[in-house]
Amino acid sequence: MKHHLNTLFVQTDGTWLRKEGQNILVCVDDETKLRVPIHTIGGVVCFGRINASTAVLTLCAEAGVAVSFLSGTGRLQARVTGFTPGNVLLRRDQYRAADDDARCLTIAGPMVAAKIANSRTTLMRGIRDHGDAEGRLAAACARMAPNAEAALSAESLDHLRGIEGEAANAYFAVLSNLVTIKSEDREAFIMQGRSKRPPRDRFNCILSFLYAMLGHDARSACEACGLDPAVGFLHRDRPGRPSLALDLMEELRSFLCDRLALSLINRRQLTRKDFEAIEGGAIRFTDQTRRTVLAAYQNRKQETIQHPYLQESTTVGLLIHLQARLLSRVLRGELDTYPAFIWR
Repeated sequence: MKHHLNTLFVQTDGTWLRKEGQNILVCVDDETKLRVPIHTIGGVVCFGRINASTAVLTLCAEAGVAVSFLSGTGRLQARVTGFTPGNVLLRRDQYRAADDDARCLTIAGPMVAAKIANSRTTLMRGIRDHGDAEGRLAAACARMAPNAEAALSAESLDHLRGIEGEAANAYFAVLSNLVTIKSEDREAFIMQGRSKRPPRDRFNCILSFLYAMLGHDARSACEACGLDPAVGFLHRDRPGRPSLALDLMEELRSFLCDRLALSLINRRQLTRKDFEAIEGGAIRFTDQTRRTVLAAYQNRKQETIQHPYLQESTTVGLLIHLQARLLSRVLRGELDTYPAFIWR
């Protein structure tokens, strides 16, 4: 049974990561701020100008702990991992399936259907909890309902991507209607659809950052069970793109990231003052905002739920690992169809 491990986030510029025995030392200005046993963490994520000694990188590599270096806005710049032997037979099955459009469709279809279903659930829960005076949320749910069904009967991968794009447009057009705060801050979190690289408003800034964190976890989940994170079934191959990790993220984006973003806003854990505009019109976090969001993300991952397919209790942080293992069983022929995660 895999156990949920924490991720060590390091974000103070000039920090040094050093090794002492089987511990990682987090040092700032030659003062040790934190000592972390290597066996207690599943990954290290560094934001901005962070330094790591060769010894600590070796320790992480030998322990199977990936070290990711991100820009201050959360964009992946480099990732250090140890030797990953994987499972050659599983990867051969993965590559054969990825070269067969029909098999790609049978795997990607449930992923997209689950993504749309989970996005509708987010909107419908918003209607239940806060109402829908203008009717925009209900209209979006009505538009998305046939998309979820159509995803399971798409005729081609391009057709499936078109269905996913149509549903996403309907969803993101109304998502900020779920912002319920009654003050001038509400206007600060209204978004006009999805914008990324760079995000153009505060809501999109939160989403982009949380998606980057989920992407880190998804890539680790692929590598942990022997899959190649670069070879996916929905996302096309592209140099440097972790296509399979992006595939696995789809069904969890709304359940994990979007709901967390709404909670941070509606509970006033984030306000308009927690962001700053940079040249070119992009929006980014302040350093303290990043700490707040990372703490909330870690807390969310530690919550316990019942897995809808396995019917076992698990933490939210382990969902991506369980889905990767279920996909492995599909590729090995142990399951006929991929049991995507659907939030009830």
